[in-house]
Amino acid sequence: MKGTKGRRRFIDYPRQGREGPRRWLPSWRLWLGTFSFGILCLVGLFAVVYATVDIPNENELAGQEATVYYWADGSQMVSVGAVNRQNVTLDKVPDSVENSVIAAENATFYSDPGVSVQGIARALVNMVSGEETQGGSTITQQYVKNTYLSQDQTVTRKVKEFIISLKVSNQKSKPEILRGYLNTSWFGRGSNGIQAAAHAYYGIDAKDLNPSQGALLAALLKGSEQYDPGLSKANHQRAVERWKWILDRQVATGKMSKEERAKYTKFPEPRAPSKPTSQAGQIGYLVDVANKFVRAATGLTDQDLARGGYRIHTTFDKARTRRLEKAVNDVRRENIDPKERAADNYVEFGAASVRPTDGAIVALYGGADATRHFSNNADTSAVPAGSAFKPFVLAAALQQRGDRPDDGVTEAAPVDWESRLGDLRGALMKAENPPFVQAGKEIGLERIRDLAVAAGLREESMARLEQTFPLGTSAPSAIRMASAYTTFANGGQHADPYAVSKMTCDGRKISGFQRAEPDQVLDAGVAQEVSVTLEGLGWRSLGLPDGRPVAAGRTEPGDRMKSAWFIGSPSAADTTSDGADGSRVVRPERATGPTAGDEPTTAVTMFRNKPGAPELLPLQGVGGDPKALGTALPPKVWEAYQAGS
Repeated sequence: MKGTKGRRRFIDYPRQGREGPRRWLPSWRLWLGTFSFGILCLVGLFAVVYATVDIPNENELAGQEATVYYWADGSQMVSVGAVNRQNVTLDKVPDSVENSVIAAENATFYSDPGVSVQGIARALVNMVSGEETQGGSTITQQYVKNTYLSQDQTVTRKVKEFIISLKVSNQKSKPEILRGYLNTSWFGRGSNGIQAAAHAYYGIDAKDLNPSQGALLAALLKGSEQYDPGLSKANHQRAVERWKWILDRQVATGKMSKEERAKYTKFPEPRAPSKPTSQAGQIGYLVDVANKFVRAATGLTDQDLARGGYRIHTTFDKARTRRLEKAVNDVRRENIDPKERAADNYVEFGAASVRPTDGAIVALYGGADATRHFSNNADTSAVPAGSAFKPFVLAAALQQRGDRPDDGVTEAAPVDWESRLGDLRGALMKAENPPFVQAGKEIGLERIRDLAVAAGLREESMARLEQTFPLGTSAPSAIRMASAYTTFANGGQHADPYAVSKMTCDGRKISGFQRAEPDQVLDAGVAQEVSVTLEGLGWRSLGLPDGRPVAAGRTEPGDRMKSAWFIGSPSAADTTSDGADGSRVVRPERATGPTAGDEPTTAVTMFRNKPGAPELLPLQGVGGDPKALGTALPPKVWEAYQAGS
């Protein structure tokens, strides 16, 4: 067209006067213009978002709705109430505590703009890639998250956190932000804020905390589940290391002199954890186990749960739990007398019942009143299994025979498996150890360990693979022992144990509680043979009211002298029928009534543990018999529990 020839275009693309591929290569001007335009768009978008996102009203934490836990029948178990929080002003918080928190969480707090661009970028990248999103936030950002926002790990929430943090940093002074952070942060043990934490850990007001105690409380901000020294030995070790680092960090940042630092060489041990009175009896232990399953299934933290508003439906059977507690108390009252016998001091019981068909934990006994004894004996991994572990060795041998009927681990070392299995069955009856040590050599310790883990024991509870491993040096919890024994009662199938069936928040169902089908971890015939062997251990019929036969059981004869166990499983007589060839086979169906599918497998353990002592005490003389090792008491608990049904 006339008048247009030679006119320069606003955007010279495709490029004039170029031929071939060069015609499609953008010029540096186009690259620069595009980049500049993108920057302007981002700046404009940021300006719009900044203008439209307001600082919301502060959360009224103390007025939030409680979290409610329910029994398996739908009735309410307990309501975990108002948030434990007491606001204090900064003049009631020692400078040393403030310095500990700043050194631990945000050394540049007084000079930064309230946000960490690197931290936000890293969190967004981690969200996209599915990695852990915690860490990298400033104190201002953490205060904003605690006070104005939910704990959700989403891109939207992170963007809001960034914008609101900028506004808060512009509108509030640093002391105001620090005060708000100290009053809203989660320290564990049900405490929100530094004042509640000082009472929970040391029984004093925040104003009375010394620099050493303040450093430990600052360490808890990284996650009380991992750093509360009263929860486990591993926690204690982590807490000590971080406590030292925080004190050293204050020296490095000029907030503490080397001379002052040298005064704090002894770790400031906090008081023992305690539960609120609403969680007395077994309730505290039930809530503890339920919360562990919630955290594993959803990623929620104890802080999230403490904010309230959740409805948690558990698998715990109210009647069975109360019956199990009564059984332990009755056996203790009739047999344990610390005033009469020194050996009866520090005796502890733990127990758990797990349903074979789906892994539901229907009852547990965690110890004496949870408000006075925090450690959960049903879920501890500090008690050796002893001979209660030997059925897994037998199962591994039976499985090995089926896999390789003619020889053992190597062609050069053939094994007569029928003779070996006969030895193992006899040794299990007589509580003899040498045949199991020999079986460990022939089968392979790794194979035994892998079978036990597949059956339900946790790998982290397994002991070192040494010669004594088949004798039960591993220390699984009562929950896991009961769960693993369900594999024998359930035809070789194992369902992971669980304690929560459903969870909602504000009427919205929370995902993560779908149940997988049981895994076939043992041959059905192997599971059946182990069950039949356990049935033959010689425990008398209990004469239960409904005529049920005695269940398969295994007692730990105390050969390791530090623990006593009894695991009772549904009787194989309820789950088998005669095959055409005279063999005993597992029924595929599950009839109604007191069958293996309905009756739980129950593990009962007894041990002696002096608070603060690193090792368990011997059981010699417990219960009054100087020659016994207390091994008769766990079966008595199981008998009383079953007889009460």
